[in-house]
Order: sequence, then structure tokens, then C-alpha cells
Amino acid sequence: MTHRLGIIGYPIEHSISPVFQQAALDHLGIDATYEKWEVTSEEVGDFVTRLRAPDAWGINITLPHKQAVVPLLDEVDEWATTAGAVNTIVNHHGRLIGHNTDGPGFLESLLVETGYDPKGTRALILGAGGAARGIMLALIRGGVDSLVIANRTLERADTLSKLSIENGVNCESVPISGDPLTEAALSADLIVNCTSVGMSHGPDEYGSPLSADQIPATAIVNDVVYNPLETPLIREAQTAEATTLGGLHMLVYQGALSFQMWTGQDPPVAVMLEAATKEMASRGA
Repeated sequence: MTHRLGIIGYPIEHSISPVFQQAALDHLGIDATYEKWEVTSEEVGDFVTRLRAPDAWGINITLPHKQAVVPLLDEVDEWATTAGAVNTIVNHHGRLIGHNTDGPGFLESLLVETGYDPKGTRALILGAGGAARGIMLALIRGGVDSLVIANRTLERADTLSKLSIENGVNCESVPISGDPLTEAALSADLIVNCTSVGMSHGPDEYGSPLSADQIPATAIVNDVVYNPLETPLIREAQTAEATTLGGLHMLVYQGALSFQMWTGQDPPVAVMLEAATKEMASRGA
């Protein structure tokens, strides 16, 4: 029996998950296909119900369905519950279990690719949306010493700061410009961009949330934007001689964790990264 895997979202055309997930399946000789399905909010319920079929192993979920799928599942693991979103569903003998691999994938990519261990470090997160929340929770679980959340709307940053403080980690909110941001950046061991600044075809695709003179050479700069492969922030960080990591790594590592849940096999991460990088290069990223 050929098993079914895939990703749902709306829109979904931009997703490169089928490229690197199928490459992994083929590399290991697993009889399964990974597709992408454009599913509207009205269609999500029926689609998820069909995942209980024996040939369905599960799916990934992207915007705007990460919260909407939660009440449709039989079980949601502790990480996804805390993050408030599901990005992976596993069909376990007809029971649908929700997971969130974004935070663990983020930490795994940093550890493997840069050697970063959050324990005792200081981190600056740019942005206060869903991605920022998941990354903040991952850093808290990893033992980060202190956090700064920078956002245009301070109220949203304050919400994340309060959650951090409730979890026992010192955290403050600052505007995403001005002296407080510069001070936070210059004292950070890790800087993570969770905004859309620098994203291809976005409202500020040529912009960078930080300039080279705001980035210490000792920092690791991780931009979760993966299109383009080298964002303006990554170029600024390279000028500052900081260690850099692009968003494609987080995307692949979180997908690799999903792959392991579905198949029970160790994911060929190098194969997945190569396929994803080639695909983005072919798109001119």
C-alpha cells in the first residue's frame, strides 16, 4: 500500500515541503507520497477526518490552519498545547495526534549547524507573532537566561514577555527601532528574526531589522525567513562577522522531526537540505 503524506494550507503553492520530504522518502525507499493540498477553512474538518484512513500517515499544517485543526484531533501533545498550535498530525491506527515541531526543529537546527546551546545565554527575538512564540518557548525550555522581545506593537511583545516571566525567565519588551533595540542586540548571544522584513515579495523585501553596526561579531544570527536564501539581515550579520543561519534550516529540521514521527525512521537531513536548497535556487531565491 502506498501511504499518503502532505501539507495543507491556504494558499499553499509556495510550499517547498513536498520537494524535500519526497526526496527523503525516495532516498530511504519508503512507499509513500508527499503532496501539497490547498484547503480552505471550510474544508479543513472534512479533510482532517479523511486522515483516519489506513493509507494516510499524516500531514503538516501551515497557515492559516495551525489553530483550527486542534479541536478536530483525538490528542494534542504537551508541546503543541503550550505553543497553541499544531503543525504535524500523525495517524496512529485511526487516532489523530497533533504535534508542533517548530520549536524543537529550531533548536535542533541551531545545535547541529552552529553548536548553539541556549542554556545561560541571552537572546533577542525580533517579532511577536506565532513563530516568535514557538521559538521563545523553545529557548525557555532550553534554559535561556534572558530574553528581549522587539516588536512594532509593544502590546504584542508584552504578551510574550509575560509568558516568559511566568515560565521563570527574565524578559523585556522593546520597540523594533531605537536605542533600546541596539542595546539588546549588542548584548545578545542569539538574534532571531521572526518578522517578514527581508522576505521576497513582502512589504519590506530589501530591508533589514538590524544593521551591521548593531550586531556583535560574537552573536549567532538566525533569520527564519528562507526566501531569499540570503536575506538582507544575513548579509548585515556577515558584514559584522557574526555566525549566521538562514531560515531554510529551521524549515527542514522541523520537517525532519515530522518525517521521523510518521515513518519511524531517522530522517536523511542532508538529503532534505540539499533538495530544499536546490529548489530555492531554481526559484531564484
